[in-house]
Amino acid sequence: MITFENFKLTKQLNNAIEELSFETPTPIQEQAFPVVMSGKDVVGIAQTGTGKTLAYLLPILQQLKFSKQDNPRILIMVPTRELVTQVVENINSYAKYINIRVLGIFGEANIKLQKQAIAEGLDILVATPGRLYDLVIKRSLSLKDINKLVIDEVDVMLDLGFRPQLINILDLLPARRQNIMFSATMTDDVDALMDDFFVAPHRISIAPSGTPLDNISQQAYPVKNFFTKVNLLTHLLSNKEEYQKVLVFVSNKKMADRLFDCLEDSFGSSKAIIHSNKSQNYRMRSVQEFESGEKRLLIATDVISRGLDLDKVSHVINFDTPAYPENYMHRIGRTGRATLEGKSILFYTEREEEAKEAIESLMDYKIPLIDFPEEVVINNELIPEERIETNDKSFFRNEKDEKKGPSHHEKLEKNKKVNEGGSYRKKLAAKHKKAQTRGDKQFNQQKKKKR
Repeated sequence: MITFENFKLTKQLNNAIEELSFETPTPIQEQAFPVVMSGKDVVGIAQTGTGKTLAYLLPILQQLKFSKQDNPRILIMVPTRELVTQVVENINSYAKYINIRVLGIFGEANIKLQKQAIAEGLDILVATPGRLYDLVIKRSLSLKDINKLVIDEVDVMLDLGFRPQLINILDLLPARRQNIMFSATMTDDVDALMDDFFVAPHRISIAPSGTPLDNISQQAYPVKNFFTKVNLLTHLLSNKEEYQKVLVFVSNKKMADRLFDCLEDSFGSSKAIIHSNKSQNYRMRSVQEFESGEKRLLIATDVISRGLDLDKVSHVINFDTPAYPENYMHRIGRTGRATLEGKSILFYTEREEEAKEAIESLMDYKIPLIDFPEEVVINNELIPEERIETNDKSFFRNEKDEKKGPSHHEKLEKNKKVNEGGSYRKKLAAKHKKAQTRGDKQFNQQKKKKR
């Protein structure tokens, strides 16, 4: 059996790993370590929760030598601010006994303070593409000494529209560098980016997106509508012993706020929420309180939660069914981290059944159905979005509507007239043989005089 001792880590790294109680590397860590150490370009395809961050950080920290230079040598790009904070925290914990300088930069934070921190010198820079590009363009940051580039969650970056910034930054980096890219899915966009900027990359594929992790059990409940989902969620969460730390996913910010308000009476101060309309401090505080156990329930949207490494999440509840099957895989990967057991529950309505089937097709796995609890009240009230759906005429259309019956007939001839443009006054004047304009009147009067 492979252990971290086989990596022959430095004494400082080894001590930090032992303090974190890491004993056996995950498959992605085991396979990535020697390749990253070799200096080759690497593309790792691995499902969320398989230990990707440590997979690239261990060999990087193993090779990083002490230096007093100001410009960063390692650049790590991630899609969200939360992930910047998380990676910086990870680096600090792994490099506890190593003298290195780490800085995380992202949008919304004070750019002047970030410029000051950069000027003091650093070794590793963790950044979101947007703010990174702003600092480079303003010449507050130099990338000329970067020798290792890591792009983590690259599929998410491309989904969020960061492709222009990514390409611009890649063009500004030194040609001689090692490229390390990790993604949960290998899309056409990821493939194209790799072909343009990577040199003969070594591919590592461990439990790619679409492969359900064995340590995550999955269940699904058929539910009538939003408010019935709220009743079911409240019923499940009443069992505090089983549902100790619950992450609830919703599709958008409006739905997240609505659910948060609906749960106020039942769960009050034991719940938290994160989405992109919340301030950076609010979001960070919500995550910290959830991590510490102060909050038992965290409501989140897909974009904000991508890449978050939350510890010991007992359950992931999909309050709605994501339209993109890959998002479901990212969601459930928040539980069952590394070798821990996790549980995932999916709520789906009749209109979400097709999306559920797409998820099952991606996984090649049928999610077991659970009978709806008899004690949960079915609420027939609809939210505005559900009323819009059911009032849509196309929703009630059937084959009979497509066939013309006796009541259908061609338009009368007079109703077939087409507006060909022109002035109503012109047509009226022509009909009654009158002048069209004052100028026409004068012209006609002159004609009469001449006669």
